[in-house]
Amino acid sequence: MIKQQHKLTKHQSKFLQRANGKIIFGSVIATFIATSPYLFYLYESVPKTKVWNTFLFTYHSGFYENANTAMWILTGKIIPLLFLILWFWTCRHWWYHALLVPIAMYLYQIIALFNDDNQFIDELGLIYLVPVMAVIIPSIYLIRAQMFNKLNDADKSLQELEDEFKIKPTGLWGKIRQYF
Repeated sequence: MIKQQHKLTKHQSKFLQRANGKIIFGSVIATFIATSPYLFYLYESVPKTKVWNTFLFTYHSGFYENANTAMWILTGKIIPLLFLILWFWTCRHWWYHALLVPIAMYLYQIIALFNDDNQFIDELGLIYLVPVMAVIIPSIYLIRAQMFNKLNDADKSLQELEDEFKIKPTGLWGKIRQYF
C-alpha cells in the first residue's frame, strides 16, 4: 500500500483553524454554563467575618457586617450579568441591543454593592437606567422600523414582478392559459 500524503491547501488550513477556534470557544462557553451553579456557590468559601483577608486583597464589609453575605449578594448579581453578556455577544437576533438595559442594571447594582453608604442597592436603579433606556429603546425601534420598511419594499417589488409576468387573459383560451 502506498501512503498518500494529503497536503492541505491554504484555504483548507484556514478553515480548519477557524473550526478549531470555534470548537475551543464553544467548549469554554459550555464549561462556563455547566459550572455556573458551582460559581454561584463560591460565596460559601468566604468567611463570615467583617474583614476578609486574601493574598490578593482585603475586603472590609460595611453595611452587610460580614463578607459572606456581601459575596452572596455579589454572586447573585454577577452570575446573571455574565450570562447576559454571553447572550449579548452570541445573540444573532436584531433586538440584541435590548440586552444592554439589564446588563447596565446589574452593573449599577454591583457598583452600588461596594458603596458602603448605599444600603438599598435595588431601589433607585431604574432612575439611573433612564439614560441607557433613552438611547437603547428608540434605537431598537428605529432598527425595527427600518426592517419593516425593507420587508414592505420587498413585498411591493415582488408584487410588481408578479404583475409584470401575469398574462392578461383575452377570451376563453387566455383564461385557460392563465391557469397552466
